[in-house]
Amino acid sequence: MKKCIDKCIEYLTLLISLEDFSLPECTKLASSKPVALHSDGDVVIGGFFPLHYVASKPEYSYNSKPQKTRFGVLIIFLLYHTVFHWMMTMVFTVDEINRNSSLLPGVKLGYRIMDSCDHVHTSLQALFSLISYSKTTREYSPCLNYSPVPAVIGLASSTPTRAVAHTLGPFNIPLVSYFATCSCLTDKHLYPSFLRTVPSDLFQVRGLVKLVTFFGWFWVGTIGAMDDYSLYGIQAFSIQFGQQGGCVAFHLTIPTSPTVAEIQKMADKLQRSTARVVVVFAKDVNLLDLFSEVSISRNMTGIQWVVSEAWMTATQLTTPDFHNLLEGTLGFSFPGVSIPGLKEFLLNVRPSPKPGMELVNVFWEEYFGCKLEFERDKSALKKTVCTGLEDLSYTDSSYSDVSQARISYNVYKAVYAVAHALHTFLNCNSTGPTRGLCEMHNSFTNGQFLQYLKMVNFTNQFDEKVYFDSNGEPVPLYDIINWQKDSKNEISFVKVGNYDGSAQQGQQLQILKNTIVWTTRQSQVPVSQCSAPCPPGSRQATRQGEPKCCFDCLPCADGEISNQTGSTECIKCPEYFWSDKEKVKCVAGEEEFLSFSDTMGIILVAITLLGFILTTIITIVFHSFRFTPIVKANNSEISFLLLLSLKLCFLCCLVFIGQPSWWTCRLRQAAFGISFVLCLSCLLVKTIVVLLAFQTNVPVSRGRMLFGTFQQRILILCTTAPQICLSTGWVLGAPPFPFRNSNYQVITGKIVVECKEPWPPGFYLLLGYIGLLAFACLLLAFFGRKLPDTFNEAKFISFSMLIFWAVWISFIPAYVSSPGKFSVAVEIFAILASSFGLLLCIFVPKCYIILLHPERNIKKGMTGKNPR
Repeated sequence: MKKCIDKCIEYLTLLISLEDFSLPECTKLASSKPVALHSDGDVVIGGFFPLHYVASKPEYSYNSKPQKTRFGVLIIFLLYHTVFHWMMTMVFTVDEINRNSSLLPGVKLGYRIMDSCDHVHTSLQALFSLISYSKTTREYSPCLNYSPVPAVIGLASSTPTRAVAHTLGPFNIPLVSYFATCSCLTDKHLYPSFLRTVPSDLFQVRGLVKLVTFFGWFWVGTIGAMDDYSLYGIQAFSIQFGQQGGCVAFHLTIPTSPTVAEIQKMADKLQRSTARVVVVFAKDVNLLDLFSEVSISRNMTGIQWVVSEAWMTATQLTTPDFHNLLEGTLGFSFPGVSIPGLKEFLLNVRPSPKPGMELVNVFWEEYFGCKLEFERDKSALKKTVCTGLEDLSYTDSSYSDVSQARISYNVYKAVYAVAHALHTFLNCNSTGPTRGLCEMHNSFTNGQFLQYLKMVNFTNQFDEKVYFDSNGEPVPLYDIINWQKDSKNEISFVKVGNYDGSAQQGQQLQILKNTIVWTTRQSQVPVSQCSAPCPPGSRQATRQGEPKCCFDCLPCADGEISNQTGSTECIKCPEYFWSDKEKVKCVAGEEEFLSFSDTMGIILVAITLLGFILTTIITIVFHSFRFTPIVKANNSEISFLLLLSLKLCFLCCLVFIGQPSWWTCRLRQAAFGISFVLCLSCLLVKTIVVLLAFQTNVPVSRGRMLFGTFQQRILILCTTAPQICLSTGWVLGAPPFPFRNSNYQVITGKIVVECKEPWPPGFYLLLGYIGLLAFACLLLAFFGRKLPDTFNEAKFISFSMLIFWAVWISFIPAYVSSPGKFSVAVEIFAILASSFGLLLCIFVPKCYIILLHPERNIKKGMTGKNPR
């Protein structure tokens, strides 16, 4: 790699210094000397400033001598008064250092300043002229290893800076930039000798992202040029902005020499975009054509410009033509100071025919629009003659404006950094023979001076600590500037905040929001959005194929909330909580159970009480006619016990209604199971008694002896005992308990309070035993269906059992599939239906005879022997 660089350097050196070639009939172009502003000294430092914007690449035919211009072979387009201000600040700083007897005692600091024309080719040409120039022989040498220049101040733009820094790097010649901010220059492998007094765009990009997000701008456009400064800056901004949730609506890249069609196409895109905030990473000269089209030709307004430091304080864009477009511009700039004595120095600059003053002479002629007498030739006889005594104090331009030196201050710091490094390098604090003076070196070789420059650390007269970090960067400090019209209707640069990249998170950006003037003098912060932020209670749903900032707003689903504007996701409520009507907060979930106040609960309670009252009435009727044959038939004691069990069946329904509690959960299933088994046990006994009573081959006395009252009681006890044992064991071993079931919350939005059964087989065993007894009753009653039909109780028992089975067979699927409180209602309905079926089929026919046909309530009527 080193050999390759050496070969390239050798070739460029030979080409630029125009040495004699070994080809036949070639002549040396020795007269093509570069123009420089220089002052001799014991130590000479170099400087590069883009005094002219463009310089075309010279073309050599090598058949004839190139035509010489005043700047060698440069074609001059535009002179920057501001840049000349920067250049003369370097001259002023060198003079100030030379007047300081303590900084470099005994050493005169000189300078050699050249025009880089903001172009790679011209910058490299000027570089080789600078570092190969011998102050003793005043000749140019192609040898870079023994450069008489210890350091170079420059350049302004990142692209030519990269070329120069890459060239100087292998030779460890320091290049200290005052305005090249590209983050690409931080790479110490490619640019080992590069330092700068201006922060890297890495910090500026972070600040710009914080600035636009601070004002809620997440939908912005970007504009850049075809140079490293713009390309790297826009790329870094887009990445970091995207990480913060922002979107780039469009990006315009301005070509180096745009055509009218290209400018119009970019203006159309800018005009059509919904983004009202545009971030610009470009120099003012790149934007002139576009802004002229947008502002002058189209009179476009309403765009909030957020810009980098490249043109934040550029006066070229503050002309009245751009006021409507650019007023309210917001962006970053370097901190400004007022350098004592600088204004007086600038106003005392005068042209001179002496060598080394050519750049000053050109400035003077272009500034006053005249021709210096000692510079006139025949082609300029018609131009006004300059005396060289014109007064700069009567002119108003960026050259003489020193109210807030920003880039000039960076130049000032760069020169002082070199001077302080020289102070240490030349051992100016020596106590030896040269005590009080610096020890002069013959040359600055082997990169020794670079190490001293990297270790510079001093505090200047403005109380700013000047030093370089490991990447050769200064402390990242920025002012936030707002373009506002003053009383003279002119644009002024007003500081409205600052950004300190070295501060802690949350303290880096400081904004005086109330002092900002917005575009078109809006009173509120401009809005730039593809879609309006979603209100609380909804979330963003990105549109397919569009940036994430373009979205639709969808309401949060039930059970989810969003309590912030612009939420991208809805938050699910915790268990047992539910979203309110607006979906902005989670509230305690509404509990649902079969309440006594529910319509369904009221109806079921009413039916339950009806059944209980009806059973009580029948009991009273039976008790009143207890000595009649129809009541005494097949043991009246069992009939009263059956009526009692039916009352319990009706009453146990009430335990199922209301909020489940510790005792109701344990009681409800046990009460239901025991009540029904008692009821079915009585029916089983009654069925057996009926069958024995009407069996002709069994005498009545013998039947009563075989299945008398005692045996009937024993059978009821034996058939009921298993259910009592099962219910008791279930309640004691794995008792049901109140449980808040949130499974139905997604569907109903309510929490079902129910009795959870930790041992589900218990319920099905209980139900299965009831079914077994019911099947036995049905089977026995079926056998007695053909008994005498005067009053065939077996037939009514059969009907009641059919109803019982129909109800409970349909109950199981209905119970399993019913959600929440409806499952409880289904069970209550099954209990009531089967209870009413037993009550109506068994006792209503008897009451009918007792109350309406007492003539049939005789013993003969019970055996079927009475006449109809």
